[in-house]
Amino acid sequence: MTAEPVLSIRGVRKQYNALRPLRINQLDVAPGERVALSGLDAGAAEVFVNLVTGASVPDEGDVRVQGQSTAAIADGDQWLASLDRFGIVSPRAVLLDAATLLQNLAMPLTLQIDPVPEDAAATVTSLAREAGIDEGQMARPIAALPPAVAMRAHLVRAVILGPALLVLEHPTARLEQGEGKAFGEAVARVAGARSLATVIVSEDVEFSEAAASRRLALHAASGDLKPPRRGFFRLPFST
Repeated sequence: MTAEPVLSIRGVRKQYNALRPLRINQLDVAPGERVALSGLDAGAAEVFVNLVTGASVPDEGDVRVQGQSTAAIADGDQWLASLDRFGIVSPRAVLLDAATLLQNLAMPLTLQIDPVPEDAAATVTSLAREAGIDEGQMARPIAALPPAVAMRAHLVRAVILGPALLVLEHPTARLEQGEGKAFGEAVARVAGARSLATVIVSEDVEFSEAAASRRLALHAASGDLKPPRRGFFRLPFST
């Protein structure tokens, strides 16, 4: 018996500030599967993430997470509760620049961060190590960390509470050229160890090849998702 997809999209159309609407005809992400999507620029990627999380609903079609249509979320309180299903990795996500890396990573687990309780510190330090963060970085403020470490911090924050779906939105856009592969390997390691359903929006071929178990390219005019042609992916763009 085939497991129900964690994420299922059917016939979606969503108008936004672009020449054409975002169109996605069909996408299923199975439990434990890591799917990378290309063909969505920064604006389309933000719309896509909002559709997946239920922050907005499609003009046409249906988005389902764990079998529940995002259009069925009745009010703001129910939507806020539904966000526990998601872990988001994005350059748009906020970390506290003046707080240390350890404090930022511990915040989902405890309100006490000065000092961080020993059990929370042990948990986040272990997960940070799994994500490829050197323990010597933990006492440094976020503002002093290189982008590659900061994105790993976003990855740790995204998975620490055990979401059902991990969503990555152009996560290598601020990384140096050549850093994507190592970060992709970290995503595959962390998500794979938890059998996390993962959907990745990225134009970074090295990152996507390392992170994903399946890659698809969106044909914007038709809304079809197909395996990318050789050379389709581009290097990370500036935001």
